[in-house]
Amino acid sequence: MDILDLEKHFAFYGANHTNPINVILHKLFVWPLIFTFLILFYFTPPFFSPSQTLLNFIHPVLIFNFGFVFAVFYAVYYVALDIKAGSFVAVFTLLCWVSSSFIANSLGFQLAWKVVLAAQLIGWTGTSIGHVVFEKRAPTRLDDFAQGLLMEPFFVILEVLQSSIGYEPYPGFQTKVKARIEANIKEFKDIEQKKLS
Repeated sequence: MDILDLEKHFAFYGANHTNPINVILHKLFVWPLIFTFLILFYFTPPFFSPSQTLLNFIHPVLIFNFGFVFAVFYAVYYVALDIKAGSFVAVFTLLCWVSSSFIANSLGFQLAWKVVLAAQLIGWTGTSIGHVVFEKRAPTRLDDFAQGLLMEPFFVILEVLQSSIGYEPYPGFQTKVKARIEANIKEFKDIEQKKLS
């Protein structure tokens, strides 16, 4: 399925994140954006009364609501993309949900939404500056919204795993992705050239 084509999606991401400063800005800001979304989602209504869910038996702060569904959806999707790195990122995502739930619960909505708003403004501004100033292109989320919100958190960690321990989902992955990145960049340049002429 196209939505699970890790090579294609990572090449698209790589082609839009070629500048080292933009890459660093994404590593700094993408996960805080997800984390603060989860803080805000903590305040969505529960799907069931707390006494009817297993989560309540684990800890009363953990609520079966949109935040939980959001985290589980992301976690399952990341495992479907790549079992090893995806499992690592899935656990990280679920840990973010747990910790964001405790932070949201201790802050309360009146303070939490202000913290989330500030973090979101800083995060989106930082990643946008990375694209506009350093890549000299519009952010990918304008081209492909799902790419920015769903896949970038996984790709940021995949990049870290590749650069730190040389991780590849399968042998030859990096070589194939590099070739696709070069093709994508050529395509972007051709499109820009046509717009200018």
